This record gives sequence, structure tokens and C-alpha cells, in this order.
Amino acid sequence: MAKRVAIVGTGQTYHKSKRLDVNGVELIHEAVARALEDTELTRDDIDLVIIGNMDHFEGINYVDMWSIDGSGGFMKPTIKLTTGGTTGSTLAIAGYHMVASGLFNKALVIGWEKNSESDTTAAINTAFDPIWDRLTFAGAIGALAVEASAYMDDYGITERDAARVVVRDRKNACNNPYAHLRKEVTIEEVLSSPMLCDPVKLLDMCPRSDGACAVIFASEDVAEKITDTPVWIWGTANRHLYSYINDVNFHGLQSLKNASMELYQKCGIKEPLKEIDVIELYQPYSFGGLLWLESMGLCKEGEAPKLVWDGVTDMDGELPVNPSGGVIATNPIGATGLIRCAEVARQMMGKAGEHQVPNVKIAISTGFGGCMWSDILLYGKDKPY
Repeated sequence: MAKRVAIVGTGQTYHKSKRLDVNGVELIHEAVARALEDTELTRDDIDLVIIGNMDHFEGINYVDMWSIDGSGGFMKPTIKLTTGGTTGSTLAIAGYHMVASGLFNKALVIGWEKNSESDTTAAINTAFDPIWDRLTFAGAIGALAVEASAYMDDYGITERDAARVVVRDRKNACNNPYAHLRKEVTIEEVLSSPMLCDPVKLLDMCPRSDGACAVIFASEDVAEKITDTPVWIWGTANRHLYSYINDVNFHGLQSLKNASMELYQKCGIKEPLKEIDVIELYQPYSFGGLLWLESMGLCKEGEAPKLVWDGVTDMDGELPVNPSGGVIATNPIGATGLIRCAEVARQMMGKAGEHQVPNVKIAISTGFGGCMWSDILLYGKDKPY
């Protein structure tokens, strides 16, 4: 029988565009040391290390081997995972399943990226099929621009609607000491920023960050001995629906829609807008902060702008989205989905400081990447049945 699993501690670095003060091993160590300090555990207490990043970006393979001094994985079972943009959320899901299996009581899960030492666009270009995909969708921004254009055409969504998402998240980030971009912006600043790929502009997009995150998962046998505020994993789901970007249906994020439906059904969520207290959405650009709320079933299609303009997703709204500032403010790609997981845990443990949402009992984090694929995790204050 599967074990119930909880997050018992988290740690992350201070994220910046360039962390010239540390190398990759030292960056990883920062996050790991903070997670161990958060739980009052030592490396000797850890049974399993799971680590991942977008090694295709840095061009350095076998992070599970060369980062041992930073991860603390010496003579421990160590697993490396890489699934593109969803790497961080895949790591979180793996941590849950490995501990739930009963093989390990405490798993240290690490995501990291040093984007200042990579060429993200060049790496993504070569990941796309040279005949069918590369000419039209090379790089991440092109595909997102197509999705945004389809969304605008389908429902009359405007660039100003999307800019409101950026204003919200950048404001939230100012209260998060770990966030990369900690400066508020206005709607007019977003709209007047340089065009990248119509209709996506510079301030509609996330940054490229250096950073790392570590999360410790523990089985029900030990979780409540480690912390008084364990964050229980109620369920996970993922969908990788496409192999070629030109096969993607850009009218709604179908992978997130399918994964959300599965997760709600498994966990008994019937009215997500009313039942969920916080969402950390892997949202690398502004239009995703509208369209993907609809894909998660939080409102009807085309109605997300009203949700956002009415303040429903603000810090003091009915369902705060990205109280940490989200991906719009911080994006060390291999760690990004795991940061969403860590930020949910901090909210539920009451450790989120100035960006704390009161009384968080049920929360969600998501991951996004590749050919518009999605991961999703649901967390609860109470033990799952």
C-alpha cells in the first residue's frame, strides 16, 4: 500500500540574472543547506537525492554525478531527471512517488539552472525538428505568441488584459526576498515595452535567472516528527500530449485541462475556484495567466480577464495566484516548477513572510514546458484519505 507523503522543508537561493559569486555546485549547495536548516536535518538523514536541470542549455551532462559535493548525494541513491520546462515539477512528482513507494522515508529533491552560462534560445532551436518545426517555432516565444494570438481572436482578449497579469505578479514579487525581478511595473510600461513576437512584448515574458531550489519529501512514518506543519501531497497528474509543436491545439492549454480534470476527480475537488486557497501557476508569459486559468476550470472560456480585473486572483482576492511573483519574476528553468512547489509549501506552513496568504488549507502548483505539456500537484493541510 502506498505511503502518504508530505513536504517537510524547503530551501532556495536568491535568484538573479547572474550569480557570478558561485559555480553550479555552490549554487545547488545554497538551496540544499537552506532546506536542511529548515528541517533541522543533516545530509546523513537523507535516503534519496533527486536532481534535475535543463542540461541541454548549459551543455554539461551528468549533474547527478558532478554536483555530489553540493547535493550531498555521496554514497546515496541519486536520480537525475530532465523533462524540458516541466523539469522542476517533474522532480516534485518524482519525489512524491519515490517516497510513496515505501522504498525511501526522506527524499531531497533539487532543481537548478545557471542561465547566465547558457544560450536558451539556441538550445531550444536545436531541440525542434529541423524540417517540420524549426522554421516556424524555433525558440519558446514563437509558440506562445501563436497561443496568445489564437486566444485574442477567439474571445476578443486584449494586450491590456494580459498586462494586468504582469502588474499583479511583479507587485507580489516585491514582497518575496528570493524573487529575481523585484520592481513594480505599470500597464503602460508593459504595453510600451519592445515587441518580441506579436503580441508578446518584453515585459510580457519571464526573465532568465540563475538559481536553485530544494524540497524535502517525507513519508507519513516520519513527517510529523520532523515538522509540526507538514504539507501533504493529495495527488498529482501530468499530460505530455504532443511530439511536434505543429500538432498542438493552441485553443486552450489542453494538457493542463486534462491533467486538472484528472486531479480534481482523484481528490474530490468539485468547485476549484471556491475550494482552492492558493495557486502557484507556472506561467512564463502574461497571456498564460489568463488562458490557463480557464484551462484549469476556474472560470468559463474567455472569462479569465474579468477574474483578473476584478481582483479575484490578487493577494487579497478569493483565489490568490502567484503570491511569490511567479515565473514572470523568477525563472531558473530547471528549478522553476520546483519553486512553485516550494512556495506552496511555504504558504501552507505559514513561512511565506510578507507574501503570506492567510489560512491556506488547499493549494495547487503547476509545471509547463516543451510542446505545451503540463504537470499539476494538489496539496492539503490535512492528511489525504
